[in-house]
Amino acid sequence: MAQYALYRLPHQDSYTYLAQTQGTPLIIPSVEALDGREGFVFAPFSPSEECPILLMQPDVVKVMRLPAAADSSCHHAETAVCRTADSTPSWDAWDSDAEWEDYEKDFACFHHELTEGHFDKIVLARKSKVVGEHADAEQMFMEACHRYPHLFVALVSMEQSGTWLMATPEILLEGGKQEWKTMALAGTMAAQSMSQSKEAADDTPIDYWSAKNIEEQQIVTSYIEHILRPCSDDFQMKGPYTVHANNLVHLRTDFHFHLSPNHSFGSVLSQLFPTPAVCGMPKEKAQQFILAHEHTPRKYYSGFVGPLHPEGHTHLYVTLRCMQISDGACELYAGGGLLKESTDMKEFEETKQKMQTMFALLR
Repeated sequence: MAQYALYRLPHQDSYTYLAQTQGTPLIIPSVEALDGREGFVFAPFSPSEECPILLMQPDVVKVMRLPAAADSSCHHAETAVCRTADSTPSWDAWDSDAEWEDYEKDFACFHHELTEGHFDKIVLARKSKVVGEHADAEQMFMEACHRYPHLFVALVSMEQSGTWLMATPEILLEGGKQEWKTMALAGTMAAQSMSQSKEAADDTPIDYWSAKNIEEQQIVTSYIEHILRPCSDDFQMKGPYTVHANNLVHLRTDFHFHLSPNHSFGSVLSQLFPTPAVCGMPKEKAQQFILAHEHTPRKYYSGFVGPLHPEGHTHLYVTLRCMQISDGACELYAGGGLLKESTDMKEFEETKQKMQTMFALLR
C-alpha cells in the first residue's frame, strides 16, 4: 500500500503531495517523543497498538497548484471511496435510529457525570457510516479544497491508519523555531442562525452567544493559557471572537507565544493535546472516561495531523470534520462539548451539522 498524504493550508491556491516509497512510517511512542523529529505526523486521540502515532518521512515532495473547480481530478494514487447510490442523499437516508439510540445512551452516561460534578466539561463523539459506490479520494480532496478555502484540508493514507479525509478549522500548534501560535476553538452555532453577513458575523459581540457556549469557550481558553504562560517569554492572547467554518460558526481565541529556551516543543505539544475542546476537564480523567464509555472508538478523529518541522514550518491541526474511507464505505465522525445545561437532541443535531462538511463531498 502506498504511504502518502496531500494537504492544503488555509487560503492557499496550491497543495503539497508527500509520499514515502521506501519503508513504512515511524511509530512514535508518545506525543512528547515527537520532539526534535521531522516529517508528516498523523496522531490518534489516544495512541494504542491499533492506532499508533505515525510519522511519515517522505522521499517524494511536490507542491502543486490546485486545479480549477471544473477539473478537480488528479492521479497521484487511486483509493476506493464511497458514494451513496442516490445522487442527492438526505440525512434521513443514512442517519439511522440506531445511531440516535447509541448517542442517547452515551449522552445520559456522560451527562450524569457532569451533574454529579465529576467534570466541568466533557466531549461526546459519535460516527455515522455511509455505504455506497466507489469514487476517487483525491477528487474528493480537491473538491474539499474548493468548497472550504478557509480550512486545513488533508488526505492521509497509510497502511497502519487506513485512509482519512479531513477539512478542519482548528490549529493545534503552528510556527517554527521559538515562535508559535495555537487557538481555543469551542462553542458552536449553525451559521444560518446569524442574520448578519459573514463579515458582520465575524465581529459578532460575545454577548450574542449563549451562556453555555461562552462557558465552553472559557474552559478551553483558561486551560491553554494555564499551559502556555509558564512556557513563554512573550505571551499574547486575542479573543474570543466569532469565526465561520463552512455551515457553522465558532468562538475562537488566538494565542501567540515565544517558547522559552528551557521548554521543549514536545513537552508543550504533549501538554496541549488533547485540549478540552476535544476532551474535557479535568483532561486526563475525561480522556479515560471517553475511552471507556463512548460507543465508538475515535481512532484518528480528534487527534492531530500535519507537517512537522520544529526548526522550520510546522502546521499541526486537530483532526475534526473528518471521515475514514474504506472499500465501499465511509465513516464520518463528529463530537461536541457537553456541560450541565446540555440537552441530548440539541447536541445530536450539532454533530449532524458538523458531519455535513464531509457528507457534502459524498453527494
